[in-house]
Amino acid sequence: MAPPKSYRIKQVAQMVGVSVRTLHYYDEIDLLKPKDRSDAGYRLYDETDLLRLQQILIGRKLGLALEKIRKSLDEPDFDFAASLRDQRRLLVERIDETHKMIASIDRTLQGLTNDGETIDFKMIFDGFDPADYDEEVRARWDQTQSYAQSQIKTKDYTQADWALIKKEADEIWAAAADAMRSGVPPSSDSAIEIAERYRRHVCRWFYDLSPGMYVQLSEMWVNDPRFSKNIDKHADGLAAWLAPTIKAAAAAN
Repeated sequence: MAPPKSYRIKQVAQMVGVSVRTLHYYDEIDLLKPKDRSDAGYRLYDETDLLRLQQILIGRKLGLALEKIRKSLDEPDFDFAASLRDQRRLLVERIDETHKMIASIDRTLQGLTNDGETIDFKMIFDGFDPADYDEEVRARWDQTQSYAQSQIKTKDYTQADWALIKKEADEIWAAAADAMRSGVPPSSDSAIEIAERYRRHVCRWFYDLSPGMYVQLSEMWVNDPRFSKNIDKHADGLAAWLAPTIKAAAAAN
């Protein structure tokens, strides 16, 4: 039987496409710490180390924080094959979502390039369209001042307005996702500022969102799987991270 093959750090970096510095960092934080060393003291990675590295890189692509990846990999009953099957399922779901968004972009481009053609905004936001919940929104809030205010504000929005709204919202979600992945505490000033950015965004474009209403909204994000799934597209667990952040923002106000 051939002896187990081992790889030096530069070989792993070249083979996988990550930097040596990244591998050093993973070693320092006990995320990927090869057990063997060469006679000259160089790190030696075996097949198990490479499988673990694959899990780390897939997890990062899926938006998971390094600490969450480490905890998962260090579980006594961790199963590489089972994890790969779960990751494959998640990536297939993302392919479907990506195809929907590409189709959405194509429909928008067609509308932009055909003078005089009316753009169907329900169609161009397919795949990330809050109108999927229109009936429920009407049932819950049709008689409220907020819903009426939102209807009045949005009825004359142009294509440019909607594009700007989406751009602003995406930037806020991205900032929240980056903060969560970086381990920023939900009650910190920087996290609260991100939460307040979204509240100001809603106030500007839709309706006056009070801190108390914002807390209720965040609870719905967590408790309703449809809303949490939509928010967690930006980063796994983002809805749950935002809920205490929004409560802290409300307390600060």
